Amino acid sequence: MNNITYTTDINILDSLDRTGFFVGWPNPPSVEVFKKLLSGSYRIVLAVDDKKLIGFINAVSDGVLSAYIPLLEVLPKWQKCGVGGELVKMMQEELKHLYGVDLLCDKELIPYYEKFGMKAATGAMMRNYERQSGE
Repeated sequence: MNNITYTTDINILDSLDRTGFFVGWPNPPSVEVFKKLLSGSYRIVLAVDDKKLIGFINAVSDGVLSAYIPLLEVLPKWQKCGVGGELVKMMQEELKHLYGVDLLCDKELIPYYEKFGMKAATGAMMRNYERQSGE
C-alpha cells in the first residue's frame, strides 16, 4: 500500500487491472463499459498500486461553469487509507476553474464530503437500475 500513485493519464487504463469495482451494484458495468465511462469523462483521477487500479473519481462537465462528480470508488482493501480523500482533493484541483461542482451521495456520506469544503444540498434524481451496466 506504500506505492500508490495518482494520475490523470487516461492512456494507462489498458495496462491496469480494473476489476473489483462497483461492489454491491445489482448490474455493475463490465470492464469494457468501465473504460468507456472513464474515457468519456471530462476529468478523471486514478489511484494505482503497481499495475492495479485501486480507486478513481470522475467528473462530467460543460467545461465552462459546472461539473458533476458521478463516481468515487475505492476498492475495499484500500478504503480508510486516505485514497478516497486524495482522489477528491485532486479532482477539486482539476475543477477549480469552474463555478459549481455537484455530486449526489447517500445522506450518511455528507460528513465525508464536508471535510473537503463541500456543503449539503437538496437534489433530485432518477435511476434506471436495469441500465446500470451501461450495456
